Amino acid sequence: MPDQPAADPAALRRLLPPDPTGVPLDDDQLLAMIDPGDRVEPRLRVNFVSTLDGSSTADGLSGSLGGPADKRFFDLLRRVSDVVVVGAGTVRDEGYGPMRLDDASVAWRRRRALPDHPVFALVSATLRLDPGSAVFRDAPVRPVVLTTERADPEARRALEDVADVVACGRDRVDPRLLREALVARGLRQLHCEGGPTLFGDLVAADEVDELFLTHSPTLEGGVGPRIARSTSGDAPGLRELELAHVLVAGDLLLTRHVRRRAPRA
Repeated sequence: MPDQPAADPAALRRLLPPDPTGVPLDDDQLLAMIDPGDRVEPRLRVNFVSTLDGSSTADGLSGSLGGPADKRFFDLLRRVSDVVVVGAGTVRDEGYGPMRLDDASVAWRRRRALPDHPVFALVSATLRLDPGSAVFRDAPVRPVVLTTERADPEARRALEDVADVVACGRDRVDPRLLREALVARGLRQLHCEGGPTLFGDLVAADEVDELFLTHSPTLEGGVGPRIARSTSGDAPGLRELELAHVLVAGDLLLTRHVRRRAPRA
């Protein structure tokens, strides 16, 4: 009996809405599910991966949890975004480089008269960022740093040589001001990749319109952080979400939940 071809680890099938064909989705089909279309309504999306017992990391990092299918979908979410928002701690911990898309993504964006690459927006209250790092040095688009009015003036001057530095609050980065500052720059499709503290602040401020959550078929044991962490200690109340789709790749589940309200300007 001839050997069967190995299953593609990046292949994604749709469980919800039901797809009776069970055929793996190509990129165009996946993009049709997440492309914001007219792009006029501001939208803030958050993307995370989590173990089944609720950890956002394994050995301190999230990269090993998702696999090829999660990476593929992660890249497509960047493709449709105007700006990718990431906390400075996550940038350091996960070893982020410049926000540069692959050739297929650039071609897709050009056909829609979009800039080749989304803007990279880094969130840092303390400005503990290296202006000489590749994140800034090799950026295809000038990054934005979202900080506070009380951030170190010397660090701010150094970063202003390589990025636009915007104060979004006096003592802490206010999620509402963060969103307003980016939308005012014409960046209406916001995509946040974490980390947990930034996500917790966005939830507390009721600024999250959609959550894309990949469920890794693993158990971590309770050492790592959950995907959202409160900095105030106050419970903001439950935010009700509606399940929009479920994709599967082997034992990996990728879900999308949306708010039960229209995105706000």
